[in-house]
Amino acid sequence: MLIEAGKIGAEELQRALDFQQRYGGRLGAVLTRLGVCSEDVILPVLAEQLGVPLLLTDALPDRDAVQAALSRLNLPPQWFEKWEALPWLDEAGVLWLASRKPLHSAFSELLRERGAESFTWALVLSETLDGALALLHPPVEAGGELEAEHLRELAEEAPIISLVNNILTQAVELGASDIHLEPEQAALRVRFRVDGVLIDRLRAPRSRLDAVVSRVKLMANLDIAERRLPQDGRLSIRSAGQSLDVRVSTLPGPLGESVVMRLLPKDQAHIDLAHLGLSADIHAAFRQVTEQPHGMVLVTGPTGSGKSTTLYALLDEMNNGQRKLITVEDPVEYQLDGVFQVQVQSDIGYDFSRALRAILRQDPDVLMIGEMRDLETARIGVQAALTGHAVLSTLHTNDAIGAFGRMLDMGVEPFLFASAVRGVLAQRLVRRVCVHCAEPLAVPEGMSAIYASLRERFPHLLPDGPGFRRARGCEHCLGTGYRGRVGIYEWVSVTERMSHLLAEQASTEQILAQLGEGFRSLQEDGLCLAWRGETTLEEVFRVTGELAADGLGAVV
Repeated sequence: MLIEAGKIGAEELQRALDFQQRYGGRLGAVLTRLGVCSEDVILPVLAEQLGVPLLLTDALPDRDAVQAALSRLNLPPQWFEKWEALPWLDEAGVLWLASRKPLHSAFSELLRERGAESFTWALVLSETLDGALALLHPPVEAGGELEAEHLRELAEEAPIISLVNNILTQAVELGASDIHLEPEQAALRVRFRVDGVLIDRLRAPRSRLDAVVSRVKLMANLDIAERRLPQDGRLSIRSAGQSLDVRVSTLPGPLGESVVMRLLPKDQAHIDLAHLGLSADIHAAFRQVTEQPHGMVLVTGPTGSGKSTTLYALLDEMNNGQRKLITVEDPVEYQLDGVFQVQVQSDIGYDFSRALRAILRQDPDVLMIGEMRDLETARIGVQAALTGHAVLSTLHTNDAIGAFGRMLDMGVEPFLFASAVRGVLAQRLVRRVCVHCAEPLAVPEGMSAIYASLRERFPHLLPDGPGFRRARGCEHCLGTGYRGRVGIYEWVSVTERMSHLLAEQASTEQILAQLGEGFRSLQEDGLCLAWRGETTLEEVFRVTGELAADGLGAVV
């Protein structure tokens, strides 16, 4: 049934069957443990096969209904925990039992001996069951310190291994970029970042926190006993048919350690500039500048705005086999064929500036610096751009024009930076409207005059007839109304006149006046996308801020 539904392949099934024959266990549990697919995929198919309902998180009973079932059966909570089953009485007095494995004949016989002649089974996900079993007891306060050896034992228990593997597999299946494990007063909260937005995925009992965190630490080769200081590590896994590098960060807090896992697919799909959402005019200007043999190009934006992806796409385009391309990064996120990539290691003193000095002796034509973090790195990058190298790098600024002030604030001499820089691209990522559930929308109230101005300035970006759409939500987009992301951009080319203004440390107003009517802000580029129905106005304003006082321009 899983193969027919397109959830797994025949080779993956055979691998699971071989594992089952060797080590035993139910096939569904084996598929989950091997990371072939998650319980989210298996249980709906199993529910159909067995003819029992699948219990979702929002259908969980309350504590009173669970306690009523315990009273009727006169059984202790520990008995149900042993069998991994949750009893409750519905409003009609019908006894229900939720379990991941509703096939325990011995368990059913024991219940009948207790007078439960009839009851109804429901399937439930492991993480949902973990949280639901807490209803058998009063809320439990956070526990004390556990010894390292005890933590290691907890981390190597089969249920914890299965839970962590299932969390990873679900995240991969949903296309998440990050997994957040967050301690709360009475629960372990798990959230996924999907399309740049955090969504709640599950809540496990608070008692699972130490074991789950310890399991992740073991996988990432971190110190399992160190719970007072932050730690960083990484691991490689194969889950849901994909190979991934996972960067792990732990951060201690008063309720326990918070863990964030960044998922980086090794088999990254080929990315080129044409598929990043650059409009034709910005794409052409960007290409023209980057085709020059020397000079600096900066990409700006906050963390998670896609800067590295843009630089990787640009490097791929510049990699024609006739030039030597070297990158210095922290960390190296994706491997690029034909590009020599260097990872800095600050813990041994091998930082950006030290790596750059060594790289310049390697005769590179194109140099990518992961981030301009300090004055020394910025100065070396500027000098390289002035001495015959093409230099690509990123900065954390709100917009393209802010990059000029940021470099000067770091201490780079204005006349040197003005001579070196060729252009600055600012970017953000907005979510695409889900193609399965989007609904047409009339021109929103109060936007007609704004779009009339935009159409006059950028007729090539606003075709006749607006295509506004509303994000409704469906099963394909997890009810969010969005699926996937696309970039919005702000491009500034540094002309000869602009270079003079930068050398003279001109104000932002003077620089904007020099850019003229052809320039459009991040927000304006997003408004053009919303007109064409690729995203929504709400999403543009979420990323860029509300409309400025004059109705146009990004809020800084």
